[in-house]
Amino acid sequence: MTEIVAPRVGRTQVAEEVPAPLFEQVRRKDGDLVLTGRGGYLDDIVLPDTLHAAVLRSPHPHATIRGIDTSAARARPGVRLVLTGREARDAVGIIPHFFDPALVGGRTADFRCLAVDTVVYEGEPVAAVVAGTVHAAQAALDAVVVDYEPLPFVLDADAALEPDAPTLFDGWDDNVLIRLPFAEGDAGAVLAAAEHVLDGEIRIGRYQTAPLETRGYLASWGPDDRLTFYASTQNPHPLRSHLAEILDVPESSVRVVATRLGGGFGHKFHGYPEESLVCLLARLVGAPVKWVESREECMLVGAREFVHRFAVAYDGDGRILALRDRILGNVGALGASGGWGMTFVAGMAFPGPYRIKDYDVESVAVVTHKPPWNGARGYGKESAALAIERIVDLVAAELALDPAVVRRRNFIPPEEFPYWTAAKHLDSGRYTAALDHVLDLAGYHELRREQARERAAGRLVGVGIGFELTPEGGDFSGALLRGFDTSTVRMDPTGRATVLTGVTSPGTGNETGIAQLVAAELGISPHDVSVVQGDTDLCPYGYGNFSSRSLTVGGAAAVLAARDVRDTLARAAAVLLETPPENLVFTGGRVHALDAPERALRMRDLAGAVFRRTIALPGLDDAQLESTRTYTPSNVHNIPDEQGRWSPYPSFPYSAHVTVVEIDPDTGVVTLRGYSGVHDCGTIVNPVLVESQFLGAIAMGIGGALWEELPYGADGRLRARTFKQYLMPRAPDLPWINTGHQVTPSPFALLGMKGSGESGTAGAVASVANAVNDALAPLGVRVHEMPLSAPRVLSAIREARR
Repeated sequence: MTEIVAPRVGRTQVAEEVPAPLFEQVRRKDGDLVLTGRGGYLDDIVLPDTLHAAVLRSPHPHATIRGIDTSAARARPGVRLVLTGREARDAVGIIPHFFDPALVGGRTADFRCLAVDTVVYEGEPVAAVVAGTVHAAQAALDAVVVDYEPLPFVLDADAALEPDAPTLFDGWDDNVLIRLPFAEGDAGAVLAAAEHVLDGEIRIGRYQTAPLETRGYLASWGPDDRLTFYASTQNPHPLRSHLAEILDVPESSVRVVATRLGGGFGHKFHGYPEESLVCLLARLVGAPVKWVESREECMLVGAREFVHRFAVAYDGDGRILALRDRILGNVGALGASGGWGMTFVAGMAFPGPYRIKDYDVESVAVVTHKPPWNGARGYGKESAALAIERIVDLVAAELALDPAVVRRRNFIPPEEFPYWTAAKHLDSGRYTAALDHVLDLAGYHELRREQARERAAGRLVGVGIGFELTPEGGDFSGALLRGFDTSTVRMDPTGRATVLTGVTSPGTGNETGIAQLVAAELGISPHDVSVVQGDTDLCPYGYGNFSSRSLTVGGAAAVLAARDVRDTLARAAAVLLETPPENLVFTGGRVHALDAPERALRMRDLAGAVFRRTIALPGLDDAQLESTRTYTPSNVHNIPDEQGRWSPYPSFPYSAHVTVVEIDPDTGVVTLRGYSGVHDCGTIVNPVLVESQFLGAIAMGIGGALWEELPYGADGRLRARTFKQYLMPRAPDLPWINTGHQVTPSPFALLGMKGSGESGTAGAVASVANAVNDALAPLGVRVHEMPLSAPRVLSAIREARR
């Protein structure tokens, strides 16, 4: 057991199963710029003569647009253009879907940058104004007069399934977007025959990622009719492809530059109406146009609103025999963004880390008159983990067993990997070891003894365990949402390397990890490796950032390319040092002979020789120190096997969590007293980056479990429009977090990496929910609706006192 000292956490441990690369803690590239506020984001880009756009949005959740009068707005000082949906319809095409549900048997609908005849959610764009300043554009919105005829609407997923519910889209006879079944064995028969069966319902509320930096776009058309589009986006190349289609221009006439992101989390997946809208506005006014999302507009984007209705069969020892779950996902009004796919992942993630042979899960995506979902960190996995982990605790409670014992009895054992489920081919795992690690880190047994003492004194103290399995790196053929990616590595005559990659950074610092990987292959310092991301004119076509894939595929592609460059260097060094290539060592910015270290070349001298002496010197035949490679994970199974099993995700990191809470019986306020988490993402490239991602994901999960919510009123309008109403965890709200890291490499991935970025969110939601319900157990009540806010918890306490 190696202990590493790290900031912000109580203690950090790394446990290895086998010898695996554990790279050094290299400081983040450009970290000083970000820390000192000099990093430069979308809104910091200023082009000459830039104009500003504002968007008029529907105040109704459902209405017909009978007419729009823009005359008064056009007359406002500084206004250059007012655009309506009918005018835009003739100028740009339909927005392509991020991932069209029709590709997997679902329904679909067409969406435009501005509503034309009907609005289907509050906040849908109806008109746009361009003016000389942001304030002038926003002020002119008040002068646009829209004649609406309100129509019936539905906000609740169950209500949307009623026969008389208003439908959202023409040609749909109900509001079901897609039904997604995941099943093995015969759960119905086992449930019918089982001695022990329990059922229940769990809800997770609508909330979002709330990135520090909201979205923004800046479009500029050149005199050659070429578009340059600066965007706070996670997926610049697919966005370029879609913009070219919408605008009906060659893709070579569009350059997308993904700017530095102040947080992505899925909120900055493409498919938004404002993307093509800003491009159209810039074309119409003949000047650059910028639009930056307000916090109120940001709050319209939702995610994660699920209800699980389950039944579980188990034996007297706590082994789960069968599981049935019916999941409803309220995806809002669909849209072209890819948020609806969380309903797929919420079902696919079952039965988690547990060896359950008979299960029947159906996940149903339902459209309502709430704004559309977009991606959100966790991407449905947090919903599945919440349901699965509550089920495990309920089984433990019914049998008066420790929840840790029930988990151990149901985990998939290490010797059974790789392990198939209906839609997952799990790569590797030591789940019991991770659980034991976190229990030790938390001092679990002493926590239980202390809890008994405090309960005897009348205090509501709870200890909760949560475990999450996090499928990562998804590959979805038919869409620009693929699991492979491409990187170029080139070395200049000074011996410094540049990586150009199709993956992007959402602000996590993954460029530092990529530089480390390339530096390790070439034997140079990471400081001598530059990483270029997000510019479609410079970087090879790639799919950007999603599903913790940047190092596992973009980094892996860079490693392959770096090895090609190293091979060229080795052949040249072999000639210059008169030794076989296999006898060479690349390290410390030098290349030397293994058996004669004094026979060496500095990297700058070797690279310079390749550029200056190739062809002229016998044996120096390769004139180019550059390679482009594509890496595809080997554990993707898009074609079902003979049993109908398939697996679009290649890697499966996981984590185990322990939360300690105390509840104030008079107010219902939940206080976090302690938190511990252990994470296994396979090979760790940069411990600092992994640690920071794990901590951030835990904080996000805690926020969703206790505070964050996007409530809607009976009028169909959002009630949380600022951070005054949308409650996020503040630093004083979080306890000291102890973390540990376990290293179990994936046998299917280059270097054994599994991905780090999402892990922590789901485990935090589940462990907090279990801790709160454990605290309430002496009162005989449970709360199964997230967030576990003070009013909800207090209501349960009062119910117990009646």
